Amino acid sequence: MPAAAGDETEVRLTPGAKRILDVAAELFYSRGINAVGVDTIAAESGVTKRTLYDRFGSKDGLLVTYLKTRDRRWRELVEARLNAEADPVRRALVPFDVLPEWLPQSSRGCSFVNAFAELPEPDHPGRRLIVAEKQWLRDLFRDLLAEAGAKNPEDLAVQLLSLHEGAIVSYSIAGESAAASITRAAAEALVRQALG
Repeated sequence: MPAAAGDETEVRLTPGAKRILDVAAELFYSRGINAVGVDTIAAESGVTKRTLYDRFGSKDGLLVTYLKTRDRRWRELVEARLNAEADPVRRALVPFDVLPEWLPQSSRGCSFVNAFAELPEPDHPGRRLIVAEKQWLRDLFRDLLAEAGAKNPEDLAVQLLSLHEGAIVSYSIAGESAAASITRAAAEALVRQALG
C-alpha cells in the first residue's frame, strides 16, 4: 500500500493547536487559502497570533498540517474499507464506495484541488503534499488492479483516478447527487473488461 504523504512528521496537537487547526480548516475550505489571514484564524480561534506561530511556525505550516490531516482522514476511510473487503474487484472499487460518505462533507469540491489552484509555486510544501495525495490514489488503484489481475493496470489506474476526481467535481459543482454511484458503475465496467 502506498505510504501516506507526510507520514514522517505526524503532528501531535495540544487542545489549543487543535482548535486553531479546526478553525483554519473550515476557513481554508470555505473561503480559500489566500483569502484567509492569520489574524482571522487567530481571532476566530480565540488565540493570539503568537500562539498560532508557536504551534505551527507560519501560515504555510498550518496549511500543511491542514492538508496532512485531511489526507490522513481520507486514507484511513479508504483503508478501513479495504481491510473489510476480500473480493479483488470490489477492493479495486473501494475509493468509489467511500465517496457517498465523503462527498456530503465536500460541498466545495476536493480540498486538495482547491488548494492546488491557490499554490502556484511547484516547491511549496503544500503543493508537494497535494501531488503526493493524488499520486497515492493513482498508485492505490494500480496496485489493487494488479492484485485483481487486470490487464494494463497503469493505464486503467489513470482512468479510474480521472473518473473518481470527476465524480467529486460533478457532485460539488454540477450538483449531480448520483455522481458517486454512476461513476462507480463506469469504473466497475472498466475493471471487469480489463479482467476479461
